[in-house]
Parts: sequence; C-alpha cells; structure tokens
Amino acid sequence: VVVTREPGGTPAGERVRALLLDPGVELHPRTEALLFAAARAELVERVIRPALERGAVVLCDRYLDSSLAYQGGARGLGRGPVQEVNRLATGGLLPDLVVLLDLDPAAGLLRHRGERDRIEALDLAFHRQVREAFLDLAAADPGRFAVVDAAAPVPEVAARVQAAVLALLEGS
Repeated sequence: VVVTREPGGTPAGERVRALLLDPGVELHPRTEALLFAAARAELVERVIRPALERGAVVLCDRYLDSSLAYQGGARGLGRGPVQEVNRLATGGLLPDLVVLLDLDPAAGLLRHRGERDRIEALDLAFHRQVREAFLDLAAADPGRFAVVDAAAPVPEVAARVQAAVLALLEGS
C-alpha cells in the first residue's frame, strides 16, 4: 500500500502545497485550480502511476473530486473546466473508490485544532458549498463513492470505511 496526499506527495507538490495553503497568499480561483492540477500531475506521474503499475494499492488523501468540489463548486469555476484541466493532469486516471467522510461543516470546523490554513480559514458558507458539491458528486457516481457519516463514533466510522475498502478489494 502506498499512502500519499494532495496537494503534496512529491518534493514539487509539497512546495505547491505550501503556496496553496499559505494564509498570506491570495489566489484567483482559476490559479488555485491550476496549481492543484499541477501538483496532481506530478503526484500521478512520480508516485501513483508507478505504484499501480507494480501492483500496489494507492491510498490518497484527496484527489480530483476535491478540486471538483472546491474549485468547481464552491469557487464557482464549474465542473467542466476543472475536469478538463485535470484530464491532462491525471492522464484520465480516476480512483476506484472515493471515501467521502461527510460531516456538517460547522462541526468539522469546531474539530480543528491550531492555526487554520488559507482554505480552512474561509467562512462557513464556503465550506457548506464544498460539502454540497461533494454530495452532488457522490450522488452522480454512487458506484465510485462510499459516503460515511463522520459524525458517528470513531470506531463506527472506521468500520464503515474498512467495509467499503474491503468490498472493493475483495471484488477485484
């Protein structure tokens, strides 16, 4: 199993991550989307695709659907343009399973400890738009998404995630 995250997971991706999450930097939504796509392209080519080619399972904390929800939905760029730039970035590589940990944004923000990054610091209305965009994505592709109620007790959340992953692995 190869575990990675977005943005990041490569030296170049980590540098892009620092820029994207820096609270002192203002970015146009299109610039933000392109930077996420650039970090994703690097991760796909240097980490994800090579791992898949050698038969590994890849667990990635965030991927394309996050850009569709954040930049396409909440930032108002629309799914189409975000999908288009990410088709190039990913070479069409999509995850077999997306585990969506669904939680009311107000509750999620209360769970956060420490200083908030540039995106975490945005208002509750923005985070509600992100959640709605994620739920719309999940409803449009229920075969690829496992929506898990993240307000449930941790052992229950873990069991549901494990069940979704094992169902996929046992079926392949």
